[in-house]
Amino acid sequence: MTNDHEAVRELLGARAVDALTPGDAAGIASHLGGCAPCAAEAERLRAAVRHLDGPAVPDPAPGATPAAHGLSLALRTRAPALRTAPHAAPYAAAVAGLQVLLAESDGRGAWDAPVGHGRNVHDTVARLIAADEPLAHHLGPAPRSRTAVSRAPDAAPWRAVREARAREVVRRERARTPAQTVSTWRVQAAGLLSTRAAHDTERAARATVLGGVRLPVADHFLARALDTWAHADGIGAALGLPVPPPPAPHLWQLVRLGIRLLGPALGPQAPPVALTVAGEGGETVWVLGSAEDPVRAELVLDPADFCLLLTGRRTPDRIPRGTSGDTASARRLLSRAASLV
Repeated sequence: MTNDHEAVRELLGARAVDALTPGDAAGIASHLGGCAPCAAEAERLRAAVRHLDGPAVPDPAPGATPAAHGLSLALRTRAPALRTAPHAAPYAAAVAGLQVLLAESDGRGAWDAPVGHGRNVHDTVARLIAADEPLAHHLGPAPRSRTAVSRAPDAAPWRAVREARAREVVRRERARTPAQTVSTWRVQAAGLLSTRAAHDTERAARATVLGGVRLPVADHFLARALDTWAHADGIGAALGLPVPPPPAPHLWQLVRLGIRLLGPALGPQAPPVALTVAGEGGETVWVLGSAEDPVRAELVLDPADFCLLLTGRRTPDRIPRGTSGDTASARRLLSRAASLV
């Protein structure tokens, strides 16, 4: 094994979280001692995991309620755990925040807490592993998955392919412990954040098709940040712990991603709607739909609510909003936004 680069690369993730068997650890050490590229890759991955771990979580203050302690933990998501280029910073922060929340879940023994749609906290982390896979495999970070990704016919609808893969990963992870599932997620996230694309804006500007849409890799990183935060929001709700929105600069990056996706999805013939997103960090108005017709409706949304609408954590019927004008046009925009991801 010590001369097999592929076998070594597949074990670097386990090494980064100190999960190697003694035999594998000895073989890896021998290989790294004589292979500079693998040694550099191992150090990059270990550094990423170390950054994502962050400082030790303090014990709650005497008399503090569990919810207050959970809030203090969640607020730490405001400090990115790993320095990256701006397009990957929201993902780094979302990963760091979710990691803190999962530590709280482990402390409560709440892995079976229902999150919704027949899933518990453990399943939700498993689905996040599946959701991160396409970008991870496209960028090829270390470690490479030791489980082959199922291939579907090219003509298969991407949503069906995505859901089938998610179910497959959930089934696999249910046979493992929550700690093992979290470790797999952490290593994959650290691998993404250790890629050149997470640090090089020119490389991240290259477009690729993932999740049924062609976007720059930078936008795919933002999509992963949005999804990771939404998963954290769901887990926080299951645990009864408040999860705050991302820091304002990150939140507005996610809002702008949503607008970039929503405009083409509505199409140039849709009745135009003036969408105002207003909250911490400012207020911006976009007119979406036909550029030839007068505005039919006006919508005002909070930036966090808009992002949660995009991820299915809010519904068009229940999202807080201000509306004026043609309600059908406003409803069309909300429904389209809710079906994007």
